[in-house]
Amino acid sequence: MSENEQAAGNGQAPEGGQIVIQKIYIKDASFEVPGAPGIYQEQGQMDVNLNLSQKAQPVGDDHYEVVLTVTVTTKVGDKTAYLVEVQQAGIFGIRGLEQPQTHAALGIFCPNTLYPYARQAISEMVSLGGFPPLVLQHVNFEAIYAEQMQKQQDQKPN
Repeated sequence: MSENEQAAGNGQAPEGGQIVIQKIYIKDASFEVPGAPGIYQEQGQMDVNLNLSQKAQPVGDDHYEVVLTVTVTTKVGDKTAYLVEVQQAGIFGIRGLEQPQTHAALGIFCPNTLYPYARQAISEMVSLGGFPPLVLQHVNFEAIYAEQMQKQQDQKPN
C-alpha cells in the first residue's frame, strides 16, 4: 500500500485532500432470541461468531454512504442463544483525493470510524436481551483491506 493510500486509510488527507464525517447513524438493527425463554436455562460456554461486511456508494458529489454490517451469532452447544445484527452507516465527504486514495479511505478509515458505534449498539442490545455483556474486540480494517487488495491482484490475469 502506498503512503498516500495509508494516509487516506488513516483519515489523513494527502496532498490537500479532505475527509469529513457528515453523519453517523444506525441504518438497521435486529436482535433475536429464537430459543427464549428456554435458552436462559442452558449451561455451557457460549460460542461467538462474528461476521463483517461493508459497502460504499456515492450519494452526491464527493459524498459516500458507507454501511458496515456487523452480525454476531452466539450459540450454547448446538442451540442459538441470540443473533444480533447492526448496519452502522455514515455519510462521508471525500474531496481532493485520487481514486486509489478514495478507495482506501472508504475501505479503511470509514469502517474504522463506524465500528465503535456498531460495537456499542451490539453490546447494549445483548445486555438488554438478558445476556452477559458482549465486548467485541478491535478489528484491523487496514489488514482486511490489504488482504482484499492482494486477493484482487492475485485474481487478475497476467
